[in-house]
Amino acid sequence: MQSSDFIVARDDLTQSRTIVTELPDGDGLPADALLVKVDRFGFSANNITYALVGERLKYWQLFPAPYGFGIIPVWGFGEVIASRHPAMAVGERLFGYFPMATHLVIEAADVGKRGLRDAAPHRQGVAPVYNAYARVSGDPAFSGKQGDYQALLRPLFMLSFLVDDYLAEHAHFGASTVILSSASSKTAFGLAHLLHTRRTGIRVIGLTSPSNTDFVRSLGCYDEVVTYDAVGMLDAAARVAFVDMAGNAGLRAALHRHFADNLVYSGRVGLTHQDGHEDGAPLPGARPAWFFAPDHIKRRAGDWGPGGVERRFGAAWQDFAPRLDGWLTIGDGRGPEAVQRVYLDTLQGRIPPHQAHMLTMAG
Repeated sequence: MQSSDFIVARDDLTQSRTIVTELPDGDGLPADALLVKVDRFGFSANNITYALVGERLKYWQLFPAPYGFGIIPVWGFGEVIASRHPAMAVGERLFGYFPMATHLVIEAADVGKRGLRDAAPHRQGVAPVYNAYARVSGDPAFSGKQGDYQALLRPLFMLSFLVDDYLAEHAHFGASTVILSSASSKTAFGLAHLLHTRRTGIRVIGLTSPSNTDFVRSLGCYDEVVTYDAVGMLDAAARVAFVDMAGNAGLRAALHRHFADNLVYSGRVGLTHQDGHEDGAPLPGARPAWFFAPDHIKRRAGDWGPGGVERRFGAAWQDFAPRLDGWLTIGDGRGPEAVQRVYLDTLQGRIPPHQAHMLTMAG
């Protein structure tokens, strides 16, 4: 069995190509293993973040690639085309973390009615969510456009949900205003929606580029939309929490210096913009810190008990998902050339904020 894999150079993400790798066919699979055909997967700026922090957060180890290269993880769907696990039938549909490839071998473990995990040794040492696969055959919530939304937005909205919960748990650190950079990004407007609909008395400001201003305003979940070049006009007397989706060091420094001690929380979440460099100088206000979602979800799982996170997240998703019909258009891309085109356009920031992509490596 051959798989077509889309790989990128770890030290230069602009370099990418497709290679062919050999996989065992059904008869050659190890005990309990599955051979899965990767069907459709979502791709967005969030996947670029996976690549940018791939070494630090061990994303590169999930799907091995030739030395110096990596396979970017994506959320999507796969079909079991061969199985050596007695509880997994050929034809089963799975939702989870896949490589940008046509096929994947999963060493199935902890198989239950609702899902399983991949126990391959090279996939251990990361957050459990990255090795979990849901069994979604026949589930209407994971088919058609609803399935596309699951692949494109559900993992991102989980991050939005966790950041919203973290801020609320800490009473927004005493802030009356939350500022989100990269306000057109899917994680940002998911968080803005939660803040806008669930958090009384919190004002939500979105920072964006001039070209994205109309789109961000049309979402209806920001109280104010401000372009990056106008942050100096914001009320410096307001106590603010800053959630940094962009990762632009210059913007972060400008906000810290503008608000000074009134910037009471500075959380780093994304890297949608890679320009700007850290200068190492200490900044006034709260110390910038990465928000690491797996740590928060693990703690909340203990706080809320079995199924608690899933129930609360499910309720939030049910309120959020219907709004996506008016916010996004979904394009389909098939084959390595289409995948590479969308990848490079996303890497270079050429994808309009209302556009989302579902891709497949199969031609």
